[in-house]
Amino acid sequence: MIFRLYICGIFLLLWSTAIYSQNKKIPPEKPKLIIGIVVEQMRYDYLYRFWDKLEEKGFKRLMYEGTSFKNANINYLFTQSAPGIASIYTGTTPSFHGIVSDEWYLRLKGEKIYCVDDPNYKTAGGKTDDGKKSPKQMLTSTLGDEIKLFTTGKSKVIGVALDDRSSILAAGHAADASYWFEEKSGNWITSTYYMEELPKWVKEFNNKKFSDVFTDKEWSTMLPIDQYKEALPDKNSFEIGFERNGTSFPYNIKTIKEKMQSYRVMKHIPFGNTFTTDFAVHAIVNENLGKDDYTDLITISYSATNTIGLEFGPSSVEVEDTYLRLDRDIAHLLEVVDDLIGKENTLVFLTSNSGVAEVPKYLDSLKVASGNFKNFYALALLKTYLNALYGKGDWVLGYLEQQIYLNHNLIEDAKISLEDIQNKTSQFLLQFTGVSNTITATTLQTTHFTKGIFEKMQNSYQQKRSGDVMINLTSGWIEDISTATSHNSGYSYDTHVPLIFYGWKIGRNSIARPVNITDIAPTISTIMNISFPNSCTGEPILEMINNK
Repeated sequence: MIFRLYICGIFLLLWSTAIYSQNKKIPPEKPKLIIGIVVEQMRYDYLYRFWDKLEEKGFKRLMYEGTSFKNANINYLFTQSAPGIASIYTGTTPSFHGIVSDEWYLRLKGEKIYCVDDPNYKTAGGKTDDGKKSPKQMLTSTLGDEIKLFTTGKSKVIGVALDDRSSILAAGHAADASYWFEEKSGNWITSTYYMEELPKWVKEFNNKKFSDVFTDKEWSTMLPIDQYKEALPDKNSFEIGFERNGTSFPYNIKTIKEKMQSYRVMKHIPFGNTFTTDFAVHAIVNENLGKDDYTDLITISYSATNTIGLEFGPSSVEVEDTYLRLDRDIAHLLEVVDDLIGKENTLVFLTSNSGVAEVPKYLDSLKVASGNFKNFYALALLKTYLNALYGKGDWVLGYLEQQIYLNHNLIEDAKISLEDIQNKTSQFLLQFTGVSNTITATTLQTTHFTKGIFEKMQNSYQQKRSGDVMINLTSGWIEDISTATSHNSGYSYDTHVPLIFYGWKIGRNSIARPVNITDIAPTISTIMNISFPNSCTGEPILEMINNK
């Protein structure tokens, strides 16, 4: 009798082990697919502000089943869109990867250059010049580049985003494809840098005219509007909205599109995120990502969140509704991954390229210190001041995003000390209300800072591309611009972003110690046992690799 019970016990143990093994799929040694998700301008606190209204299968699933970081930060000053994307995927700061801003001055030509413009290439899939782009201005390799190098080109790397810079800089130099949105046609396009013509599946996707489906409709709140208690009242005086087309629900998107005379409105509505998700899913399916022995990478950047946040501000009903809808898009993406590739085969990370400042007008209504720096007024007075000091001349080449570019040719011809005119400019600008710090290029080149705001300024500085004087505004202040708010500082509202790893061998965990967005690329590189991006300054996150 005892022997029979023993045999029965062994059988039950083997049977239960077999059932458990079938239900718990074993992850491979390396993930088959890496999905990099960047939700542009997503502040860390959004996760918790909107928590009670989120679904279980979107952001909450990432948090419940993944490893989240409560103190992930951006470690440089100018938290603009392009530097953020480049820093995430290169594992270093603008001082090394060279994307110091969304645009900068070319001193030799005296003109501005956009971070991904490249006249050497043409548009593939469109009739405008929107495809004259490439990643050549990025000076370092990316995570995708290193994956391609490790597998001698056998892995696939694809970038997807409405904005060209977000797609191109994330995908890197060696990518198989990078796709972005053409505002005139409403189609997905690319550059001849990647291919001469669009793949058949992209043409078929464009022919279905989903851009009309998403823009020929109304944007009303997903929930009854009185449930948006995490936001300000829908009607308030703090928002800019759709270019004088209203600041309160509902919005007739088709009418706004007709006034804009293009599909540009797609970047201003939450359906732009859904459109991005749908295209990314088609890319995963049609490119057979994650289906062989070579790890593939797809980068997905949600750009509409950036535009909506700038126009309406972080405390608006529009921003809250956008994130509730994005939550469903994330859930759909994860479900597709489950069905096609398997969670155990897929490594997902989600982060952001910036936060955003609260609208100064709203802060002022609460008597919180804030304001708008009158940058054009300051520039005019600076020019007058320099003319008084050095004689009449175009001493200032230009002003861009809190940087002053001086006219080096004129300064050299006049035999004036560059360091002297930089110092005079720096001290003059420091007198303006709303300016907290200024620093010269000469100081950044000759002094090594290891902490504080000056370290962040140094991390944003690149000798060939940055201005002669950098300006750090007082916390709560933004430039005097056409949108309701902005993001371009080293303060926590602009630098504290979410970071979540999910899938493959990632366990459930919450980590409070500080990490930087530049740590993402070396962490994944370590997991993959490949080289770090070639100018990487970030550090692998030990909690992510010790138990793999």
